[in-house]
Amino acid sequence: MSHKIQMIDLAAEYKLLQPILLPKINQVLENGNYIQGLEVKLFEKELANYLGIKHVISCGNGTDALQIALMAIDIKAGDEVIIPAFSYIAVAEVVCLLGATPVFVDVDEKYFQLNNNLVEEAITTKTKAIIPVHLFGQCGDMKTLLDIAERHQISIIEDTAQASGGNYLLINKEVFLGGLGKIGCTSFFPTKNLSCFGDGGAVFTNDDELAKKIRMIANHGQLEKYNHQIVGVNSRLDTLQAVILSEKLKNLDDNLSIKKKLAGFYHYQLRDVAQIELPFIHENANHTWHQYTIKVKNGQRDSLKSYLKEKGIDAMVYYPMPLAKQNAYSNFQSNAPIAEKLCFSVLSLPIHPLLKEEEITYICNSIKQFFNA
Repeated sequence: MSHKIQMIDLAAEYKLLQPILLPKINQVLENGNYIQGLEVKLFEKELANYLGIKHVISCGNGTDALQIALMAIDIKAGDEVIIPAFSYIAVAEVVCLLGATPVFVDVDEKYFQLNNNLVEEAITTKTKAIIPVHLFGQCGDMKTLLDIAERHQISIIEDTAQASGGNYLLINKEVFLGGLGKIGCTSFFPTKNLSCFGDGGAVFTNDDELAKKIRMIANHGQLEKYNHQIVGVNSRLDTLQAVILSEKLKNLDDNLSIKKKLAGFYHYQLRDVAQIELPFIHENANHTWHQYTIKVKNGQRDSLKSYLKEKGIDAMVYYPMPLAKQNAYSNFQSNAPIAEKLCFSVLSLPIHPLLKEEEITYICNSIKQFFNA
C-alpha cells in the first residue's frame, strides 16, 4: 500500500464536506452569533427528532455531559455510582469530581459491556446511579440492566459517546441509545460517529422537569440571565459546531450503513484466522462500528500492532489499563479480571466511511502474513 492507512481520515472528510460547510460557517462568522446562536437550538431540535427523544441539551463536551447528568440527579459526596471497569477515564472522572464513589464493575468478555450479574451484586444502599458505556458502537443487555435499576430504584445514565445512531430492541420496539435510561449523554469529539470540528456534547432526556434542570446546570444554573437558581457550570456548544453537526447529522445513517458493510468485509476476510477473535454483535443491538475491535490471542497483540505499524497501518489499543489500575483511582477497590484480560488483548482496526475495501484487504492480508510468518 503506497499510503498510510489511518484509523480515521478527518482531513479527507473535511474536503468532502467543504463546499457545503464553508458557506454555512461563513454565515455564522458574518452574523457574529458565536455563542448560543439560533443554529444551536435548531440542531438540538433536529437531533431530538432523529433520536425520538423529547429533549436534547447541548453542552461543551462529552465529559461535561456526564457530569451535568450526575448533577441533575443530585449525586453528592457519599453516593456510589456503578461504572464499567473497562472504559474511557471520563466515566470515573466525573463521579470523583462530584465527591461520589465510583464502583468499578467488571464487563463481559463477549460484548465489553457491564456484567449485569455483577452489577446487582455491587448495589448497596448508597448506590444512586449506573452508567452503562455503550463501548465501541453497541450496547449490551439493556433490558436486564433496566429491570435491575427499576427494582432497586436507581437511575440509569447512558454513555452513548461511541454509539451515536445505534439502537436497541426493547419489547419489540427499536429505541435509540440515549433514550433507554433516565438520561443519555454523548460526545461530538471529531472521531465519533456524529462529530464536530472540535469539542461538543449533549444530554438527552424524556423528562420535562429534568430537562429544565439540565439546561439550567449547563448555563451557570440559570434560565434567565443573572437569575441563578442552582449551582451550575459553563458548558455550551459553539454555534459553529452546531452548524457542522446539523449538516453531518444528515449523513449519519448513510455513514453507519457504510461502516456496517466494511465490518462485514472484515468479518469475511478474517473469519478463518484462528489467532484472533472477531467482535460479536448483540442480538438486540444495532452495532454502529465506532471501532472494529478484535481480540488477539496468546499475548501477541503488541507484536501484531507493531507489525501493522511497519506496514503503514494504524491500529489502536482501547484501553491499555483498567480504570481502577490508573494511579488516580488506585485507592478504589476493584476486582475485574475480564477487564484486565481485555486490556492485554484488544486491538482496534481502522474503520470509517471513507475507508476502501482494497485497504481492508491489505489490512487483513497483513494480519494473515503476521501469523503465517
